[in-house]
Amino acid sequence: MTSAPEMPDVSGVDPFAAVESLRAALDRAGIVFPSLAVDPQGTPRVRLVELGRVRPDVAMRLAEALQRGRAA
Repeated sequence: MTSAPEMPDVSGVDPFAAVESLRAALDRAGIVFPSLAVDPQGTPRVRLVELGRVRPDVAMRLAEALQRGRAA
């Protein structure tokens, strides 16, 4: 029986900085997530980043960018 993976300590990660970093990386790849933001309903201990919904063509471009990055 395998145990559930431990949740990483995220207390030192600024969610607003994470959103801006992700937005910049996506922008360099020509990808826009219109709803990308810090989740306003997140708890103080675990702040979540809302990626939102995207069109299928944007999802495909994201998948292709991730695959290119993995191959590098």
